[in-house]
Amino acid sequence: MSNKPPLTDLPIKTSDDGFYEGFNKYVAITSKILIAVLIVWAIFLPVNADAVLKELNNGILKGFASWYIYVSACFIIVCVGLAIIPLTGRLKLGTDDRKPEFSRFSWFSMMFGAGIGVGMLTFATAEPMYHFATNPNVIMGETTASGADNVTQAYVWSYMHWGFSAWACYSLVGLSLAYFSFRRGLPLTIRSGLAPLFGKSLSGVLGHVVDVVAVVATILGVAQTLGFGVEQFVSGLHRVGFGDWLVGADSKPSIAGILVALVIIMGASTLSALSGVGKGIKWLSNLNMGLSFIILGFFLIFGSTFFGLGALFGGLFEYLIQLPKLLFTVWKPDGTETGDALAGWQGGWSVFYWAWWIAFAPFVGVFLARISAGRSIREYVLGSIIVPSLMCFVWFAMVGGTAIDLTLNGTAGDAISGAGQQNQLFAMLDFMLSSGIAWVMAAIVVVLLLTYLVTTADSAILIVNTINAAGEEKPSSRPHIIFWGVALSLTVGGLLIAGGVGAIQKAMVIGALPFSLVMALMGVALVKAIIRDAIREKNGISQFND
Repeated sequence: MSNKPPLTDLPIKTSDDGFYEGFNKYVAITSKILIAVLIVWAIFLPVNADAVLKELNNGILKGFASWYIYVSACFIIVCVGLAIIPLTGRLKLGTDDRKPEFSRFSWFSMMFGAGIGVGMLTFATAEPMYHFATNPNVIMGETTASGADNVTQAYVWSYMHWGFSAWACYSLVGLSLAYFSFRRGLPLTIRSGLAPLFGKSLSGVLGHVVDVVAVVATILGVAQTLGFGVEQFVSGLHRVGFGDWLVGADSKPSIAGILVALVIIMGASTLSALSGVGKGIKWLSNLNMGLSFIILGFFLIFGSTFFGLGALFGGLFEYLIQLPKLLFTVWKPDGTETGDALAGWQGGWSVFYWAWWIAFAPFVGVFLARISAGRSIREYVLGSIIVPSLMCFVWFAMVGGTAIDLTLNGTAGDAISGAGQQNQLFAMLDFMLSSGIAWVMAAIVVVLLLTYLVTTADSAILIVNTINAAGEEKPSSRPHIIFWGVALSLTVGGLLIAGGVGAIQKAMVIGALPFSLVMALMGVALVKAIIRDAIREKNGISQFND
């Protein structure tokens, strides 16, 4: 069977004229209806929406926690394995003479901005601080809550959630799509990643279902990221003096603040998406990477540098040592206080993160594939897993390490730990600096937040349209770009109003489940395809779309 040429033609029917010219109506219309129903439900029946989402979310956490953990571990194994094996690692994502479209800096900037940038600003302070207070080691009595002996473990768990596992989810989807699109000429859309398993049947209903699942997962995953970012962006606007009306009595963003932030973010995102990858998205990505280095440089010079470096290397060493065990550890309720607490912690943190990264994977994966043609599998995996993970580790160590050090040595008291998640970075800057300099740094953070939010949203809008258009970037997609910009805004706003970030989180965990199965099948299909291509190459049979 491996002596036969691979599938290099997967026709997907698109409309020849009318409003949906160039788009697959089944995917585009179905995905729009599903998201519209969710928006209407969240806005007009917020209490019911929150209750139903909560019940479904709890059921998934109980029944599929082990699945999320094991399948995420397998994604790392597949990606790293393909990269380190000499025969597969040197394969190009495209023909042998194809050159990369973007420089390494622009490639990395776009990848990082789309993949994790917004969340990093929110969680670089909040997550190490939370795990410093409690984590599985504290629950099991191995370390002390908020004690010096708990610093390393706080970073082990932070790195666990934001390191290789996160980026492997993105990398697997991107690697699969880039391989099948640029080596075999299949459409740059999710269904192509399953071609070795289902063949031309993906041209029909099965393929439409796969792409619809990917679109819905993308909207919910991006909504989760934007939800966190919008709350922090509103808090930042309030910090730099845009008015008390932005926040409520509980210091959380008001409805008016959320709406204003969404108008600003999604308006800029839609304009950027209309300009395409090579213009607005590339320019914004380079800008936010430069601003990221400015803020990181500030903490390297004025933060707790030596404490942060200790957390970086100590936490990274322990993370790498413990990684094989952590990837496959599943805690289940057993009726004991410790067992139930561990299972609850894992469901609220690790399982939530794996669902988040999986929901984000169709968007980031298609985007990574789009910008990675011409690179080898080894370079791609190094650039999409190892390098961005190290960037996250440095950020968490220097920014979060400064917060932990100021709290641990008693100078900050609860000024940082007592602030809400969206306020902790700003609270730390207020504590460290005089009011004038703190205002300048807060303003830079607000601008960086805006560029990350815009980059994430405009990339998502572009990718959703690419999936709807059977893998093509359509110049006639302007009305659809505007539609998805508005739909994404309403999804975030509706779910925030219905139940805050928690409601978005519940919807995202639910939406990620079906796509996790698609991703598992993509991994199997990719390994199968590469093995068969090696046999074809040995027998002198072309594996390219000639």
